Amino acid sequence: MTVKGREKGGAVPQGVVGRLPIYFRYLSELEHQGIERISSAQLGKALDFTAAQIRSDLSYFGSFGQQGYGYNVQDLLKQVRLILGLNKNYSMILIGAGNLGKAIACYSGFKMQGFEINAIFDIDPHLVGNFLEGTTIQHVDKLEDYLKENHVDVAILATPKNASQSMADLLGKSDVESIWNFSPAHLTVPDNVIVENIHLTDSLYGLVFRLNENREIRKQG
Repeated sequence: MTVKGREKGGAVPQGVVGRLPIYFRYLSELEHQGIERISSAQLGKALDFTAAQIRSDLSYFGSFGQQGYGYNVQDLLKQVRLILGLNKNYSMILIGAGNLGKAIACYSGFKMQGFEINAIFDIDPHLVGNFLEGTTIQHVDKLEDYLKENHVDVAILATPKNASQSMADLLGKSDVESIWNFSPAHLTVPDNVIVENIHLTDSLYGLVFRLNENREIRKQG
């Protein structure tokens, strides 16, 4: 039995999952520009993917294009939005209201896509009680009680490394199913908890590697 183009229960490769937000972002730009259709070749050229890769990625979820016509931008955008689950609203909390946490809380794009930060926690007495984007920063000691009384879809961790695992333990014990981890710690969590790690230094290191690689290639040329 198949569901949306793949065997029921079959896992979508992580590479495909990683490219879906890229498709969504670019298709959103095209819709904003009033562009009505695009071919897989044009889409691939714009995003530095192959046309075959794009067709393969989308085939996991069904058949969306027409031979000789390509993709209707508005229709494909709608489908990718559904695939990503962006047709729903998600309740989030933020743990850590330092510089990074403040930047995350102040990003307006989350709310536009249905992601609402409903509570913010920190341990710093200079921050607790202050407002951040209209939300009162609570002491982290109140986190457990909050989780007992409120449903949370996503917990954002922007804490120092030494506090991250204890926070992850509490979240896992409280049935929070997903953690967006901005801390430098590698978290150990129950099997039912999904962790998405955002290590800013890793991205910077990769960029510097490619920078030096390009410089070396130019020297040799």
